[in-house]
Amino acid sequence: MTEIRPVTQAAAVKAPTLPDAQTVLSVQHWTDRLFSFRVTRPASLRFRSGEFVMIGLMGDNGKPLLRAYSIASPSWDDELEFYSIKVQDGPLTSKLQHIQPGDQIILRPKPVGTLVHDALLPGKRIWFFATGTGFAPFASLLREPQTYEDYDEVIVTHTCRDVAELEYGRRLIEEIKADEMLAELMGDGFADKIRYYPTTTREQSPRMGRITTLLEDGTVFRDLSIEGGIKPETDRAMVCGSLAFNHDIKAILEGFGLREGANSEPKEFVVEKAFVG
Repeated sequence: MTEIRPVTQAAAVKAPTLPDAQTVLSVQHWTDRLFSFRVTRPASLRFRSGEFVMIGLMGDNGKPLLRAYSIASPSWDDELEFYSIKVQDGPLTSKLQHIQPGDQIILRPKPVGTLVHDALLPGKRIWFFATGTGFAPFASLLREPQTYEDYDEVIVTHTCRDVAELEYGRRLIEEIKADEMLAELMGDGFADKIRYYPTTTREQSPRMGRITTLLEDGTVFRDLSIEGGIKPETDRAMVCGSLAFNHDIKAILEGFGLREGANSEPKEFVVEKAFVG
């Protein structure tokens, strides 16, 4: 893993040269596989925290090369933040990982997605289950005041291979807990609702193992002093990760009696099917 490189800032916003162009404002490389970046936000863009948009660059054939990216910034932010993996031979990320402040990306301003509060029935405790860059929509929802208005407890699980891959989420949660603006909006003590549960599967860390295994053997509930596991009467969940992870977590949640919901039919949990990473 490489060391975290400092954030670089854009000096000025260029005139657009791409369709639906937005200007890169800052870039931060977290590891040799992960980076985040912030871009300008279209004045007309309205989205719900947790949704995704299509972003990309022009391909070698002169046509837009687009992929679905969850917006990591909350709905009230003046800028848009994204969190991405680097795939050296990936059609898009092999190019996207080299963007610099002042460069432009394509952003289709049509947000969609299932990881929104509207897709869940009211509850008392919400679980955010993420692997890798699947943390991105939860980075948005953790900075959304409604999350703390709707729930008494917010449990964030994040599973990665190595400790360095957890740094983006760990640092963001620390910043949220110290955020004076959110504290003013939500009242002192709002951050006490957050319970962060990171795990690694390869590198040694204080908590090892796949979250699926730790749910199935009850380790999570013992660690968090939760009696009776996940209950459909009180618990809600959002899931974002690889297809295999999504499938496994879905089966576990259904085993606890929770039902999968959607924007049109709210239930006890939702899965972001557009994300793979």
